Amino acid sequence: MALTPFEARSYPQKPTDVYLFATCLIDQFTPEAGLDTVRLLEREGIRVHYLEAQTCCGQPAHSSGFPDEARAVALQQLNLFVEPWPVVIPSGSCGGMIRKHYPHLFADDPVLHAKAVDLSGRVYELSEFLVHVVNFSQPDLGAPCTIALHTSCHARREMGVHETSVALLDSMAQVSVVVQARIEECCGFGGTFAMRYPDISEAIVSDKVAAIRDTGAASLVSADCGCLLNITGRAAKQDELAGLPQATLPGEHLASFLWRRTTKAANQGDAA
Repeated sequence: MALTPFEARSYPQKPTDVYLFATCLIDQFTPEAGLDTVRLLEREGIRVHYLEAQTCCGQPAHSSGFPDEARAVALQQLNLFVEPWPVVIPSGSCGGMIRKHYPHLFADDPVLHAKAVDLSGRVYELSEFLVHVVNFSQPDLGAPCTIALHTSCHARREMGVHETSVALLDSMAQVSVVVQARIEECCGFGGTFAMRYPDISEAIVSDKVAAIRDTGAASLVSADCGCLLNITGRAAKQDELAGLPQATLPGEHLASFLWRRTTKAANQGDAA
């Protein structure tokens, strides 16, 4: 796999301790993805520290044009992760916010700016961390399956970690990844964008669902819960309108997919 400019980043040796920044969406909607992230890391001999005082990364306010509100939210995170451990985030969106935008938010305060630069340098999106720091290598214990992958705009454009999601899935011997048309295009979620411009968002996600369905994939995997919820939610609504009894495009966070595929107990009697 060819290196991109994003991958020129220097990576540390595998640490003994990391922080987990779980994200709002995982906390509120898909907690199993957070638990599976912890399971994946602990199996690699890494102690995972989850600070209950963590809240939102501040991206909704920042992307909506409210820097002061975003700064207030970001300040709470800035003062939390005091140990010099990596901060692993199972989301390119939140990871991109902290890594790329925190230093700019605090550019006018030398003390806080230094903290923001330090924190941003320790932020790793989960797939990036598994590939470049953990050197993840686990046998695929699942049955053959065909899936589609969606990578978020922030993961792809701000963090450059779309290739690490691909690499992890390619390492699963029984998994075939089919490529959707215009794979680099947005799913239409965009945080507050979906609420401010619902008609546009619906049109975008409908195109995305159609492209994924056209691949013939049995399910969808994504490392970002916002995209995952948006795409599978739209697909489920289409199924409901068509009178179908169950979802025809289920989805799973990358962490849960990897944990399930590489855990013998999880695959007993599993046909997918």
